[in-house]
Amino acid sequence: MSELALTAEKLDAADELAAKRQEFTLDDVVYLDGNSLGALPVAVPGRVEDVVRRQWGELRIRSWTEGGWWTAPERIGDRIAPLVGAAAGQIVVGDSTSVNVFKALVGAVRLARSAGPGRDEILVDATTFPTDGYIADSAARMTGCTLRPVAPSEVRDALGDRTAAVLLNHVDYRTGRLHDLPSLTAAVHAAGAYVVWDLCHSAGALPVGLDEHGVDLAVGCTYKYLNGGPGSPAFLYVRTGLQDRFDSPLPGWNSHAEPFGMRADYRPAAGALRGRVGTPDILSMLALEAALEVWDGVTVDAVRAKSLALTDFFLECVGEYVPEGRVECVTPRPHGERGSQVALRCPDAGEVMKRLIERDVVGDFRHPDVLRFGFTPLYVGFADVERAARVLADVLA
Repeated sequence: MSELALTAEKLDAADELAAKRQEFTLDDVVYLDGNSLGALPVAVPGRVEDVVRRQWGELRIRSWTEGGWWTAPERIGDRIAPLVGAAAGQIVVGDSTSVNVFKALVGAVRLARSAGPGRDEILVDATTFPTDGYIADSAARMTGCTLRPVAPSEVRDALGDRTAAVLLNHVDYRTGRLHDLPSLTAAVHAAGAYVVWDLCHSAGALPVGLDEHGVDLAVGCTYKYLNGGPGSPAFLYVRTGLQDRFDSPLPGWNSHAEPFGMRADYRPAAGALRGRVGTPDILSMLALEAALEVWDGVTVDAVRAKSLALTDFFLECVGEYVPEGRVECVTPRPHGERGSQVALRCPDAGEVMKRLIERDVVGDFRHPDVLRFGFTPLYVGFADVERAARVLADVLA
C-alpha cells in the first residue's frame, strides 16, 4: 500500500462526517460528479412511495392540507435557509433555476428603478453558465436595459450610475473558482444597484452568508450538493427588507394574497411567498424534503472543512501520481478562492473521462478540455480521492 493510501486510511478514520456515507445509496464506484447530480439519500425512495401510494393514492385532494402539500414551498425553503446563511421566511422552493433567475433579475431591475430613473444597465458574469446569460439577455430586452457581460474581477470598475442589477455566480461552474460574495455585494450596493447571486455550485458545499452579507436576491438548484434528485425544484431567496417591494415578473395564482379568491386583479402575498408562481411540483418537492434530512446534525462549516481537505488531498495525489505536464489545474489553490471541485485541463479530456468512467471513477467533462471532479463531503471519502487520482494516472499514462 502506498504512503498516500495509508494517509487516506488515517484521514477517513478521523473524519467526523464519515458516518453520513451510510445515509446514501452508493456502490463501489468513486462518484465525483455530485456537482452535477447528488447521490440518492436512502430515505428518499420510501418517502416518495408514501407520497404516491398514501398521500396521492388514498388521501388524494386532502393531502394539500392534511399532507402539508400547500405549505411545502416555504417549509422546505426554511429547511434550506440555514445551509445558505439565511433566517426563516426568506426562501421559497419551486420552479427551475432558470425561472428563478428570471424572476430575481427582473425583480432586481424593478427594485432599482423604484428608487428613481436612469438605471438602464444589467451586468452579468461573462463566465457564467450559458443559461444565466440567456436569461439575462431576455431580462434586459424585457426591461429596456443594456446587457453588459463582465468578468467578476472587473465588476467593481464596471459599476456606475446606470447599473440596475448585477447577476453573478458564487462558484464558477467550469473552474471551481469561488468569487468574493461579501466584497462584490458591498460594491454593488455602494453603486446603488441590486445583486443577484447564483448559488448552484455553493449551496450545500460551503458557507454563503446571505443574511450576514446583505445579499438582495439569490437562486440555487437543489440537485447538486443538496442531493434533491434529477430536476428537483430550485429555490429563490428574497431578503426580508425587500420583500414588500419585490415585484415578480411572473405573478401567479399561487403567489396571490388570496389564491382561492380567484380575483381578476393581482395582489401579491406577503413575504417570500410572492416568489411562488403556479402549482408546486409536489412529487419532486417532497423527495427533496426527504433528501434534506441527511443534513440533520451537520454544520456547513464542517462540510467546508472536509471539502477543502478532500480537494487539497486530491491535488496532492494528482501531483504525486500523474505524469508531470500531463494535466494543468485550473482551480485556484488558495482556500478562499476554491469551491468544492477541482478542474484539470488536458487536451484529450473527453476521451480521458470516458475511460475513467469505464474504470468506475465518475467525474465529468466540459468542452473543450476540462476534467471536472466534484467533492461532496457527506459521502466522498479520502480513500475515494486517492483511488481516483491513481486511476487517473493509469489512464493518462
